[in-house]
Amino acid sequence: MSVASVVERVAQLQALMGAGPTAALAPAQQTSPATTGSSNDFAARLAAVSTPGTTAAAGTIAAGATGKGASTPYAAEIDAAAAKYNVDPALLRGLIRQESNFNPNAGSPAGARGLTQLMPGTAAALGVDPSIPAQAIEGGAKYLRQQLDKFGKPELALAAYNAGPGAVSRYGGVPPYAETQNYVRKVMAYAAEYRQAAPAAPVAAAAAAPVAVAAAVPGAASAVAQAPISGLPYSTT
Repeated sequence: MSVASVVERVAQLQALMGAGPTAALAPAQQTSPATTGSSNDFAARLAAVSTPGTTAAAGTIAAGATGKGASTPYAAEIDAAAAKYNVDPALLRGLIRQESNFNPNAGSPAGARGLTQLMPGTAAALGVDPSIPAQAIEGGAKYLRQQLDKFGKPELALAAYNAGPGAVSRYGGVPPYAETQNYVRKVMAYAAEYRQAAPAAPVAAAAAAPVAVAAAVPGAASAVAQAPISGLPYSTT
């Protein structure tokens, strides 16, 4: 088999290996006497947000995960804070987009400030100055990590970030507040968008390795060509 055929075969394998399964989000538990239909509407909107590769702890990245997130303002600071606190960099980007639209001078009438809209008391407890972008991002990532540890699911952590952990505990899920439900839905949608935009260099590099092997080792080309498709980690059907 020619080298060109081997390269084509490896490219096919690489494409198949990158096509991982897509998991739909489970709707947040609702135990409150919300307005008729509002809970179902929120669950439907949230379930419609596709988040590739997510699990029950979708806001957490795998230990030792590498690679850069999507290109956004303050990308380096976001990636560093996400890695430090082991949170999904796409989720952190979505949170910042919803909170301030990446405006470091954003403020609210209630007194929240900075990229992650931290209240003065919360910022002080986290040991950050929200007027400094890197510290605002650090504080937001740390507080998000605390909520993920407390509630386990990213939608609940986001609800706690917006409405307070007490409200999430009181209602046993995302509170029946239109603002909070809209907040959760938007951040999750933004996060899914950023995951799709993030570079997949580590996967591509690993999948391309057989090309170098085929060129350097006699007989490797035929071994690659004969590799069964069924041996891939994901089903293609």
